[in-house]
Amino acid sequence: MFTGIIETMGTVASAVQEGGNLEITIQSSIAPELKVDQSVSHNGVCLTVTAVEADRYKTVAVAETLQKSNLGAIRPGHAVNLERAMIFNSRIDGHIVQGHVDGTGTCESVQEVDGSWLYRIRFDAGFAPLIVEKGSVCLNGISLTVFDITDNAFTVAIIPYTHQHTNIQYLQPGDVVNLEFDILGKYVARQLARTSKNDNN
Repeated sequence: MFTGIIETMGTVASAVQEGGNLEITIQSSIAPELKVDQSVSHNGVCLTVTAVEADRYKTVAVAETLQKSNLGAIRPGHAVNLERAMIFNSRIDGHIVQGHVDGTGTCESVQEVDGSWLYRIRFDAGFAPLIVEKGSVCLNGISLTVFDITDNAFTVAIIPYTHQHTNIQYLQPGDVVNLEFDILGKYVARQLARTSKNDNN
């Protein structure tokens, strides 16, 4: 479990294909504090630490993860948003994030407005029931509030602190982002679908 509040950014030191999997080495200030088998969110994707050495650690993304996220496109030198698993005796400053990416979206536009930034994100219309005006979405691991929603797009506003401390600062039109929709919305959508199905039987 995560909160969508990014702890730090890491840098991809290497990304090596091994069969259908990708072994990723991340250089980060939090590496010395990590242990093998711990969970870390990488651009919103929960991955397990497999090795730690000095200021670097390794993790592996399996084929399904690579298909559903933007991790398959990462290369050495790329910045990655990192968050360690939440501790349940502290505040949840974002929202409940599982690290299970639902799919990807595409950045349509970036607009700077009075020191903040507006990002317009297009997504698969099949996810439209899971997102509501002023609700939460996890974008590349960042907990954000959405507005100006249509059936296949939404806008997020990024404050200077978030822009400076996450890799959203590098996001350009055409870039692919990881999206995880609110788990509460998923449960509600499933229950409504089941209720509708039962009513029709």
